[in-house]
Amino acid sequence: MPEAERKPHVGERIMAVINRDPRTAPNATRNDILLALASTAYAVVVALTTDPVRRPDTVGWILLLTAQALVVWRRRHPLPVLVGVAAMLLLYHALDNNHTAPLPVSVIAVYTVAVTCRPLYTVLASGTGLSLALTIMMIVNKHRAAEALRTSGWVIAVVFIGIALRFYRQYVAAVVERAERAERTREEEARRRVAEERLRIARDLHDLLAHSITLIGVQTSVAAHVLNADPERLDREAVAKSLDDISETCRTARGELRTTLEVLREHGSLDARDPLPDLHGLQDLAEAARVSGAQVDLTVTTDEVPPAVGAAAYRIVQEALTNAVRHGGRQNLGIRVGVRAGEGALRVTVTDDGIGTGGGKPGFGLVGMRERARSVGGTLDAGPLPGKGFEVSAVLPLGGNP
Repeated sequence: MPEAERKPHVGERIMAVINRDPRTAPNATRNDILLALASTAYAVVVALTTDPVRRPDTVGWILLLTAQALVVWRRRHPLPVLVGVAAMLLLYHALDNNHTAPLPVSVIAVYTVAVTCRPLYTVLASGTGLSLALTIMMIVNKHRAAEALRTSGWVIAVVFIGIALRFYRQYVAAVVERAERAERTREEEARRRVAEERLRIARDLHDLLAHSITLIGVQTSVAAHVLNADPERLDREAVAKSLDDISETCRTARGELRTTLEVLREHGSLDARDPLPDLHGLQDLAEAARVSGAQVDLTVTTDEVPPAVGAAAYRIVQEALTNAVRHGGRQNLGIRVGVRAGEGALRVTVTDDGIGTGGGKPGFGLVGMRERARSVGGTLDAGPLPGKGFEVSAVLPLGGNP
């Protein structure tokens, strides 16, 4: 799915909310204006209805309302707003105005710093402002000490609540980020498995069909040659044998393809096929190549190998014989197949004395053989021999870790 069309995961949406820039949050300015108006309304009502002796004068009202107005910019500039509010309220308290009215704006400014700035900055800034405010309030009116301590207690509580909320947001963000990373990892693993499965299916279908189709092509060429060589003395027996060989190869290919499709439908993977091809099937491969006209010398000095190694060796020999028959380029092609175990590995060699791989478009045979070898932790080399011929050599660890 294109990136533009992909819907964000729940974790991504949560992370977007947690990490959202306060300045770009939806309706941030409107909400701050409403908050400033609510704080102002509280301050005005308290200043007018409580402690008539300390009702603010003109200067007091200006300082009090100016502090309220600074709330509008608290998200963009939390520390400057806190400093501005503290400066306004210090003068306000120094003039011995109503000391309860400014409480909400003080709490708002301190809380904003606590949830947006580092805890050290929060403690230093709020501690300095609170100390100055308490000092001024105690100097101006010593009899209001209890009220001053109560006010400072609210401010300290707000500081710790804000710091705790900041840490909680960071914790939630870390948890969500780990969950999102795990989800991405699972998706990448799923895509990787799908790609590997597609490659495996393509490789196995190639191994199953290429060998049979190549033999059919060779046998068809033999029948056509017999028919065209001497029409007056038609070798009916040779033609019939070629046609029988073609029919048998078709039946074998159809059976193998049917088995493969059944396994894919039931298990979704060709690796689930039971039993896997093994070294016991090499004789049938050699016989099929002999039917196509090649002279195959097969030597197998071991029988018991791990199933995965045996299957890899079988497929490598199958593809190597297919390539030799297809690209050998001459009649009476000689092919030597050797399979032996030694030094903890199964060594497979397929050598022919043909003209090489030919000049046609390169296929997937060599790629598939190397993938087969790598699937069991082995290696494979292939290339032309000096003079003429082609050799495929594989080393497959018997106890290797794929």
